[in-house]
Amino acid sequence: MGFRLVSGVWLAICLSLQASADVVDAAPSGFHLRITHTVDASADRLYDTLIDVAAWWDGNHSWFGSAEGFSLTPEAGGCLCETRDGRSALHMTVSYVDPGHELHLSGGLGPLRTLGLTGQMSFRLKAVSATKTTLVHEYRVTGYSKDGLEGLADIVDRVQQGQMKRLVAHAVARAKKVD
Repeated sequence: MGFRLVSGVWLAICLSLQASADVVDAAPSGFHLRITHTVDASADRLYDTLIDVAAWWDGNHSWFGSAEGFSLTPEAGGCLCETRDGRSALHMTVSYVDPGHELHLSGGLGPLRTLGLTGQMSFRLKAVSATKTTLVHEYRVTGYSKDGLEGLADIVDRVQQGQMKRLVAHAVARAKKVD
């Protein structure tokens, strides 16, 4: 009986760690997410796909209902913006660019912005070979919420996981077209 209880508790802990494995830390004042993928595409191809946001962004996570209006200006002070029918939104501001290697953005995506939260997002690309790249995506969010921010970490992680899967799928598809 004791073994079953310990085994059950251990299994529950392992499953909970697996479900939030990409949440590095979550606290009342913020959280840190890290998502890593090894991608079957060169670092340059992956970077080109990354900055072509409209090609891979999920339109369900937009202000105006479509990814078509998304754009990214890859230079310091540039904009991750969305426009449609005369409306526009600045989602994040580009703070650092090293083409083919690294991109940093500042701001709060979606409801994080309306809650007065901000974040630092980074994409680091490391070539493993001529046709394979490791992508490390991190998002650190901070700010004040009466109820704390820990509860948002898993939700934002799920959204970011989905976005990264879309980015990776588009980069791999583009790489196959060239090969």
